[in-house]
This record gives sequence, C-alpha cells and structure tokens, in this order.
Amino acid sequence: MSEKPRILILDDEKNYLLVLEALLSDAGYAVTSINDPEMALSYLEEAEVDVVITDMKMPKISGMEVLQQIKRSSPGIPVLIMTAFGSIESAVEVMKYGAFDYITKPFANDELLLSVHNAVELSKAHQQYRILQESLEERYNTHQIIGKSPAMRETLSIVDRVSASRSTVLITGESGTGKELVARAIHFSSPRKDEPFVAVNCMAFNAGVLESELFGHEKGSFTGAVAMRRGRFEQADRGTLFLDEIGELPPDLQVKLLRVLQERVFERVGGTEPVKVDIRIVAATNKDLAKMVEEGTFREDLYYRLNVVQIHIPPLRERREDIPLLVSHFIAQVASENGIPPKSFTQEAQNYLSGYEWPGNIRQLQNVIERCMVMIPRDVIDVDDLPPEIRDEESQFKSAVDLLPVELNLADTLDKIEAALIRRALVRADFVQAHAADLLGISRSLMQYKLKKYNISGH
Repeated sequence: MSEKPRILILDDEKNYLLVLEALLSDAGYAVTSINDPEMALSYLEEAEVDVVITDMKMPKISGMEVLQQIKRSSPGIPVLIMTAFGSIESAVEVMKYGAFDYITKPFANDELLLSVHNAVELSKAHQQYRILQESLEERYNTHQIIGKSPAMRETLSIVDRVSASRSTVLITGESGTGKELVARAIHFSSPRKDEPFVAVNCMAFNAGVLESELFGHEKGSFTGAVAMRRGRFEQADRGTLFLDEIGELPPDLQVKLLRVLQERVFERVGGTEPVKVDIRIVAATNKDLAKMVEEGTFREDLYYRLNVVQIHIPPLRERREDIPLLVSHFIAQVASENGIPPKSFTQEAQNYLSGYEWPGNIRQLQNVIERCMVMIPRDVIDVDDLPPEIRDEESQFKSAVDLLPVELNLADTLDKIEAALIRRALVRADFVQAHAADLLGISRSLMQYKLKKYNISGH
C-alpha cells in the first residue's frame, strides 16, 4: 500500500467530483476522479485502488452495477454509494449487495471523512489478510515440506493427488512427525485455500467442552453460556477442519461427527435448528484406529468415513537421509527468527544427529537445533555440544528400546534392532562400508552379508 491511500471517485456531476476531490486531497488521500462509469471500470482493471466512492444514478451504468462489478472482480475494495435520492429501501438494497456505506447528498464533510477513513482501514485489513494468506500458502505448500527420502516422496505424491479433491483424509504417524503441517499443505494446495483452515486438538478439551468447541452452543444451553457461540465446524465453513488426535474423541461425539460427515448437518449444543456446513475434514492420529475398532473403543463406521484416503508420515528414524536437510532448514529458521548469524555442525556432530533414533521425531530435532543455536557461543557446533541423550550410546540405546511395543516377537525385534544399528553405523561412517564394519566390530564379509540380509543400500 502506498503512503497515501488511493481513492477513486465516480460521479457524472463534475461539481461533486471537484468538491470531493478537494475535500479528500486536503485530508491526505491520493484522489482520482472519473465522470464516466465505463472508463472507471477500465481504470479499476489496471490501477491499484483502496476505496471507491460512486454515485448511484448515472447514465449507461448505475452505481449498483459498478458495485456488483467491483465485488466480482475485487471483493476486497470497499465501495461507498452516494445518492441524492436517499431512502431506507435503497440503503438496504445496496448494503445487501456489499456496499461499505450509503451516503445521502448533500453530505456532511465530517460524516463523509469518517466513512472514508473506516473504509480505508478495512481495505488495509483486506490487504494484510491477503499478504498473510499468500505467506501461509508459500509456507505450507508441499514444496515447503522438507524431505527427499523415498518415504517422503511417496507421502508428498499422495498429498499432491488428494489436495484437489473433496475427500476426507486421515493422517497417521507418531507424535512430532508433522501431521498438522501436512494437513495445512493439503488445504493450501486445494481449491479451498482462500477459505478458513481451522484446527482443533481433540485431546486438549474434556468431553463437555469439546462438544461446545466443535459444534458451538446456544445462549442459555448451560451455565455460563451467556451468548450464542459458533463452533469450529461453522468457523471452517467452505474451508477445511483439521481434527488432530481424533482417536481421543469420546463415543457420543463420535456419533455426532459421523452424522456431520454423512450429511454436513449438525445442531449446536442446546439447539434444535440444523446448521448446514460445507467443509472438508482432515483428521490425524498417532493411534492405531483399526485396533481401536477391534477393541470397541472407536466406531467402525466412523473409521471408514474418516479413512477415505490415508496418508502415513514415516518417523524420522525411517528417513534418516532427510535429517541433514532438516538441520539446515532449522538453522536458517532459528537464525532468521532470533536475528543471529547461522551456525554449522561438524561432520561428526551431523553423523550423531543422523544416527540418533529421535523418539520425538521432527519436533525434537527442531528443539535440539534451536537449543544449540541459542546456547552454544561458537559458530561451529561439535559432538560435545549436543545434548547427552544424543551423544551417549547408552541413552541412544535406551531411547530405541523405549520405542518398542510391549508385546513383540523377540527374533523379529532383534533383527530390526540389528538392521537399525547397521543403518546408523553406515550414516556415521559416511557410507564407507569398511569403516561401518569397524564401528560395529564385525568383519567386512559379515557386513556384506548383513546388508544383503536386511536389504540395506550400502551407499
């Protein structure tokens, strides 16, 4: 936006144009005056304008037609309608079609200036929202999701394919893998990207509060409900609703959610009037919903309604080749956010980061990088600067064991642990197999056998 807000005045009476131009110019606005509505509409296609003031009755094109055209092509520009033939009916009509204000000629200067000031503030808000929206689109499109591993390439391929559809999506994966980031990428790559993205964590509220949070409530529906409140479903109308930790949804709310998925209709808490919404549902969980269905703690019909398209996000330990990319990304991010110069990690420190099991996944990695960037005074971060759990072999082993399920097949589990150790040794040895064998204390021929046994790429 330029230093002076830009006002376009459209009136077939030149005297009014002169008066308005002088008044608004003196008030600090950049004013353009046009007395031909067709010329004004052409001007709007080329020029940047913050507010339009138009007369209602003009030859060829009326002020109402100008308003409708602007609302179709540039809905963020506030339009003030002026007329010498004021009536309540005509005021209601133009406001219904989206006019910002309705001013009767002759007008009071203070009244007009106040209306123009408010319109300019609204225009600023629209522009800031558009900039924010563009920033969010850039931040959350699929190209901003870091990863080149085969597992992540497959995940991003599914995201690209599903974004254009209306299908319900279920995102699965451990905590900290970036499920909400993927949900946002789906939204901002979809035709709904200009509409709301509303997120709610189903684990953050108790059952009673969660119902009101999701579906809203009517005034007086419970103690403390002093006014009607729209829930997250209504807030997300025409956009995307992201239900995180969907496995925590209580049974009675599972029934209500199922109805919304089937009919896109619900009632607010304490209400009887149906509320219809047009929303896309994206849900996420770190639980095994299929197992919960078998145990009877999650509705089977709801599971199949949610699981139209499933996107599984692999844990960080299964895509170690992405760790250096993520480290570089977080270094740049922390440096930018804190106004500090970027730092680097030694190759040995990088190897330790790549070899760690990361039970907290990307979120844990991000926290470690931020801690090192902020707390280590040197420009280069070495192994000794890393948190104990990353550089201590015993802690690393314990973190790996803690990730294992309680019920397991010992032989299969030992094979998985051995394969994980071999992969980590390869990473730390920069994929030099002889060096990796030395780190593991095994012969090179045994190393070759293990690589073949576990189908591990040696480079």
